[in-house]
Amino acid sequence: MKENLSTKLLRAKLVAGSLEPGQEIALRMDQALLQDVLGTLVMLELEAMGIERVKTQPTVQYIDHSLAQQDNLNADTHLFLQSACARFGIWYSGPGNGISHPVHMEYFGVPGQSLIGCDSHTPAAGSLGMLAIGAGGMEVALAMAGHPLYITAPRILGVRLEGSLPDWVSAKDVALEMLRRYGVSGCKDTMVEYYGPGLNSLSAMDRHVMANMGTEMGATSTLFPSDDATLRFLRARGREDVWLPMQPDPGCTYDLHDTIDLDRLEPLVALPSSPGNVVPVREAAGLPIYQAYIGSSGNPGYRDFAVVAAMMRHRTIAAGISLDINPSTRQVLQVLAEKGQLAQLIQAGARLHQAGCNGCIGMGQAPAAGRNSLRTVPRNFPGRSGTAEDSVFLCSPETAGASALFGRLTDPRSLDIPYPRIEEPMRIKPSPAVFAAPLPPAEARRHALVKTDNTPSLPRLAALPDSLSVPVLLRVDDDVSTDDIIPAGARVMPYWSNVYETAKFAFERLDESYHERATALQQSGGHAIVAGLNYGQGSSRENAALVPAYLGLRVVIARSFARIHWQNLVCFGVLPLVPDNPEDALPEQGAAVTIERVHQQLSAGPIVTALVGNDLTPLKLRHTLSSRQLEIIRAGGIINLIRMPESLEKSMP
Repeated sequence: MKENLSTKLLRAKLVAGSLEPGQEIALRMDQALLQDVLGTLVMLELEAMGIERVKTQPTVQYIDHSLAQQDNLNADTHLFLQSACARFGIWYSGPGNGISHPVHMEYFGVPGQSLIGCDSHTPAAGSLGMLAIGAGGMEVALAMAGHPLYITAPRILGVRLEGSLPDWVSAKDVALEMLRRYGVSGCKDTMVEYYGPGLNSLSAMDRHVMANMGTEMGATSTLFPSDDATLRFLRARGREDVWLPMQPDPGCTYDLHDTIDLDRLEPLVALPSSPGNVVPVREAAGLPIYQAYIGSSGNPGYRDFAVVAAMMRHRTIAAGISLDINPSTRQVLQVLAEKGQLAQLIQAGARLHQAGCNGCIGMGQAPAAGRNSLRTVPRNFPGRSGTAEDSVFLCSPETAGASALFGRLTDPRSLDIPYPRIEEPMRIKPSPAVFAAPLPPAEARRHALVKTDNTPSLPRLAALPDSLSVPVLLRVDDDVSTDDIIPAGARVMPYWSNVYETAKFAFERLDESYHERATALQQSGGHAIVAGLNYGQGSSRENAALVPAYLGLRVVIARSFARIHWQNLVCFGVLPLVPDNPEDALPEQGAAVTIERVHQQLSAGPIVTALVGNDLTPLKLRHTLSSRQLEIIRAGGIINLIRMPESLEKSMP
């Protein structure tokens, strides 16, 4: 039987279930990736589960988000994570080494292996032919402990690439074209696989850009073949010995299909404040800008910086413009310095920042309020930049560089210079000293976690009662992101390891009174939230589920859920439901929602009847929980279930 590459990899890692789309499947995870602000919770979960040593190899903890050290909190967290790596047998990548996704590709990426990460952009590793999936920290912790990852078997969308990119159009424009077609939720429960002759013009890091931003469409993962471009990337880093050629079978089929003629693409831009709000640059050209930002996991390759350096040669950026250069990895920064391109950028007036996520997640480089910021980052959700009243556009390095020169949004095709053709270096020197390798088991067991008041143990969550009667504390619209639920930025992220402190910021962008009102209801049964479409889009941050659960959230009724957030809600015992009839009105804020015989209704089938308001109006709701997930919900979350070993054994293959 002829198979596409996605199906081949899924089948190779399948532990349980059928690959029929919509069914729950279990996948074996070979590697694991952690970033700092969510890795802290993963380490606390490992502690709560009593794990001695992780099973995924390698497992790597990266310090790439909380790099600003305006006080001791982030530095204390780095020490905690370093101690946890020593305790649990994990590689440690310290601050300054760079963003987890490209660094992992450089040092640990292996075609054909599976990778789980507590960051929603983990699928970027699909650019090397890896089965890479982002998940909440609890699921990552379980995978690290040797359990499989459970997901809904995805449909496979095959995207045939034809032609080659014209001058001044690059991989970011391909990613934006996909977002123009599919929006921010059109690829939910879907795996995107690129193939076709157009791949020949795309480097491994070009593919990284596209795989990274598949997440913004809601995709489970994105996959590219492992071919000559993959081999060139690995050979340049002295790792060609791990290369494995992988292709879809000729004549294979896909559940869904699309075609992109690269020759016909033009520079694109996502307008504020959604990655799906995509138009041609020429339609928005002329808007004044305040900032142009180069870097992030959304454009981390050497050429993404080098092309801007070439554009800046013997030129100066427009007066009043901040051109922010955010190197992605230590290796990329080193090559830019060796080739003189860093000097070109600095001489043109650019500002240089340390290698890491930084401004992408609001940790520095926040723009002035109400001023336009062009960024090569993957997301432009409201307030994510660190400025509440931000106006962030997503674009390619070429568009950002051209706009910095003129001080306004500029179609780079209007420049009167030849398009810079950037060749990837044939060799990039590795720096293995930047990692602390896992300790031998006997030595690791002697290490204690270096905890502070800001890394308290996780709260115990109450089991789901058999009778629920809770008020709707908050009603929100479509496309609420995890940034809306738990803010990012330098003000809040240092507390992400501390559930009790983080709770004070929950939903503050949408309703500043949420924390106070939720706290008042904690002891009297908790509360519900009602939402529109695509609730919980964006980051995989599990504290967007854990913190509201700690504050008493028992049920979320939404028109639809983003994949990872839905899984996170289940992991912490929050019941996710959708209306059985999409046309039905949902409860208003303040209305009471009553569900009797909760456990019996959940076990009987997918339909749950709730009674709404004082007149107890029936509302039919639907769940898509597997029998395994029903056990987790009944227990009040997966940590509670783990404390009941007989239940855990029944729910895990």
